[in-house]
Amino acid sequence: MKKYIILLLVLASRLGFSQTINDYKYAIVPSKFTFLKEKDQYRLNTLTKLLMEKYGFVTFFDTDILPVEVAENNCNKVFVEVQSNGNMFMTKMSVILKDCKNTILFTSAEGKSREKEYQTSYNQALREAFNSFEKLGYKYNGNSNGNVNSNVNAKEISNVKDSNLNDDNIKLNNLVLFAQPIENGFQLIDTTPKVIIKIYKTSSPICFIANKNNIQGVLISKDNQWFFEYINNSKLVSEKVEVKF
Repeated sequence: MKKYIILLLVLASRLGFSQTINDYKYAIVPSKFTFLKEKDQYRLNTLTKLLMEKYGFVTFFDTDILPVEVAENNCNKVFVEVQSNGNMFMTKMSVILKDCKNTILFTSAEGKSREKEYQTSYNQALREAFNSFEKLGYKYNGNSNGNVNSNVNAKEISNVKDSNLNDDNIKLNNLVLFAQPIENGFQLIDTTPKVIIKIYKTSSPICFIANKNNIQGVLISKDNQWFFEYINNSKLVSEKVEVKF
């Protein structure tokens, strides 16, 4: 009976895990691992990044200049750690994925190598550790962690309605809006909650096609600040808005 209970707990934890890991689109790889003396020594950090990309994650180094949608939300990505547990006779390595709260989401099986030359042994052990990702079956499901500010509760979000406002003069300046995912973009809501503006993705992460009531424009990031810009009477209007993704 005890064995069946343990088996059920293991299966439950795996099911919960698979639902969790697929919520993450991005991965951050450190430019230097703690067990090595130099950045990207033996090209291990580069190899880790390439293998994370192979298994479906959009991956960056922690030293990269990140796109706005990655940089402004710390909880939409996993953080990759590689641990070395070997000795003078064998190299042993494992890959660990953590979330923004430092919770372990996944630990790979241990990769091993008996090669004496470090470059070869680290490479072999790391690749073997990454073989665990085959069973992981990761595929981003389109969900996004941490998009809605905690001040807006789930009940309020479920009751969000489009604003049928005829007052096109509502200004975005000094407003704080919260991004709620919709197909191909987000709807930006206030604390009422009421949809103030809808934005749609483009090929650039810092520019969205925007629709505020009947006003068509763009939402664009400049110097880490967001602006809704549109043409009114042949003049460019730019309204600063604080967006919580």
